[in-house]
Amino acid sequence: MPQCRAESHDSQSSSTATTQTVAYQKRGLSQSDAPVGLRWRSNAFFICCTVGFGAFTDVFLYGLFVPVLPFMLQDRVKIPDAEMQRTISNLLAIYAGASTLSSPIAGVLADRLSASRQLPFLLGLVLLFLSTVLLAVGSSVPSLAVARFLQGASGGVVWTIGLALLIETVGQKNLGKALGTTFSFVSVAGLFSPVLGGLLYSKTGYIGVFAVGLALVCIDFVMRLLMIEKKVALQYDAALLSDPVAEAYIDSSENLTTESTPLLSEDTTDLINYRLPEPKHRITRSLPILLVLRDPGLLTAFFIGFMQAALLGAFDATIPLVAFSRYGFDSLKAGLLFLPLGGADFLFGPVFGWCVDRWGTKPVSVCGFAFLVPALALLRLPAEVTTHLEMGRQVTLYSCLLALNGFGLAIINSTSVVEAGSVLERYWKANSDLFAGQAPYAQLYGINSMLWSAGLTVGPIVGGTLREKIGYGNMNAVLASVCGMTAVLAALFVGDKSQTREDVDGSNEH
Repeated sequence: MPQCRAESHDSQSSSTATTQTVAYQKRGLSQSDAPVGLRWRSNAFFICCTVGFGAFTDVFLYGLFVPVLPFMLQDRVKIPDAEMQRTISNLLAIYAGASTLSSPIAGVLADRLSASRQLPFLLGLVLLFLSTVLLAVGSSVPSLAVARFLQGASGGVVWTIGLALLIETVGQKNLGKALGTTFSFVSVAGLFSPVLGGLLYSKTGYIGVFAVGLALVCIDFVMRLLMIEKKVALQYDAALLSDPVAEAYIDSSENLTTESTPLLSEDTTDLINYRLPEPKHRITRSLPILLVLRDPGLLTAFFIGFMQAALLGAFDATIPLVAFSRYGFDSLKAGLLFLPLGGADFLFGPVFGWCVDRWGTKPVSVCGFAFLVPALALLRLPAEVTTHLEMGRQVTLYSCLLALNGFGLAIINSTSVVEAGSVLERYWKANSDLFAGQAPYAQLYGINSMLWSAGLTVGPIVGGTLREKIGYGNMNAVLASVCGMTAVLAALFVGDKSQTREDVDGSNEH
């Protein structure tokens, strides 16, 4: 019986490939018209590297200025010490606020202009270039605020379009590993950018920081310019349909899928709970993804991403000032404190991405947030340093606790995005006509990126305010309690990916 099912699946795949080949040939494009280097430029590995490097550049430039901000504001802008925490928190929040505004816009435009997402992907980099120049020459709080706004807008475009490209390239089933690896790649940026930023600022001033940022933007631009999306490559070379990655892409995103891929039959009950009513309003008819936002699992996935970003924002806003006020660190030493936090995230991110693919998002997200409860609460242990001998012990203890929190962040790295994509995939399969045959992944990740950015907005403001009002230890205790609540929500509403795959397999048998 399993053999019969396998043969049936192979037959369906062959039929799908044949239908797709004919459809693409009708477009009048041939291999002779193909761009130079079509194969390697549309290769899944190169596309993933391009998306990963784009995210790397965004995070690197974000982190490059985090440990520098207190000293930049003090030396260049002459901000009084009493206003330092509020100004830093606001500058970090402006970045996230701009990303919040740009993410849903980028998502809608990317799905509307789905023939190619390369142009908006490149435009996001133009904003990043302008922000880097402003950060290098700005000498007032308003100019730095504009720079952070442009940088945040670029980040919203990169993450929204980049995640949509990623899922179209590797498919939903491999998304956990791809995201775990991508986020680990990004963790390298989070790991080394604060250290490098502090080092460059202490040795070369603003010029060195600006030069490194500009070099990364140039490399990123070349990679984005060379990248060719799968759907564009398939128009020139139908032989790419034999590529398993291309087949995964076609199954998940290509418009032609509606003609060749088996969808749900009327009597299918596996995904009956995911059927949506006919939209009654003009807005929901234009954006049917809004109907999906009532799903508690999807809302919980968004909240997990929000909390992950809020924690990162709180760390970014408070660690440099703790280093400066408690230990008397300069910009270089303040940047070094991010090493244990980002290092643990970098080392264990791919491992837990694989765990998400293997065991699902529910156990991983619950364990991750449950682990963060004591990890955050323990950050109240380091105390003010009273003697030089005590300095080493306190810094070592603080670094170890930051590493524990980095481990917790690695656990929850990919759960939000994978769960959101999994839920949307089920709604799309159950309502293919409603979505015009194309899963609106860019819109989904636009919303996800918007809420992520909202977390980055709230994190620095809440973290900075709580640190000033109730102290650093109590601030982390509050964050720990919210993580405990998030673990409960994940246990109640986040789904099991293994069940999703069974549902999808079952639907294809009818």
